[in-house]
Amino acid sequence: MNAPPPWTLTGYGLILVAHFPEAFVRRHGFLQPYQQVAYRGWLGTVMLVNYQTSNVGPYAELLFIPGLFRFGNTTSFSIAKIYVSTEESVVNGRLNWGIPKERADFAFSEPARGYQQISVSRRGQPFLSVQAKTWGPRFPISTAFVPGFRVVQASFFEASEPAVSGLLLTKPTASGSARLASLTNVTIDSTFFPDLSAIKPIIALSVENFSMQFPHPRQIRG
Repeated sequence: MNAPPPWTLTGYGLILVAHFPEAFVRRHGFLQPYQQVAYRGWLGTVMLVNYQTSNVGPYAELLFIPGLFRFGNTTSFSIAKIYVSTEESVVNGRLNWGIPKERADFAFSEPARGYQQISVSRRGQPFLSVQAKTWGPRFPISTAFVPGFRVVQASFFEASEPAVSGLLLTKPTASGSARLASLTNVTIDSTFFPDLSAIKPIIALSVENFSMQFPHPRQIRG
């Protein structure tokens, strides 16, 4: 299924914001060579989202953005590791924006007493499990609170290998409502995803009524 940009997606999920130590990112962050030389740090994020609607139908997503990168004259975020639950999302994410998506299976339990259990596995091997509890009042969130938010990725040929000579810059926008979240019983297999269990987040959010727009990218110089 070919689904060119722009995309509109809606759903809910978890967003974790943290400062990831440089040594940890360079050793365990799954950086590609073009990202290794461009990495600058600051704040990064982990997102675990259950998209209920998208241009390729519903799918779940787990991604790691370790911080800021400097590509030529452009300072931007960049996705180092990402899993999604459908092959349609894998293929189109790679072709449209250079996002290095891989397939995985997700399980979201129904919230009970404010708790939700989420697990992710790949080819039958569980590699991430977390329990989330939400609390406090709801408040609005938006990428408008992060001026200049953008993502740069290496383009892909035939949705498989990154072409380092081509970089794609995309400026997604997103908004929703959020509550604070506490994450417990975090277990991660570092073979598949950075083991963040020992890193204390600056903030963890449970996001509802999440809407995101992913526009056409533009090519930039590295």
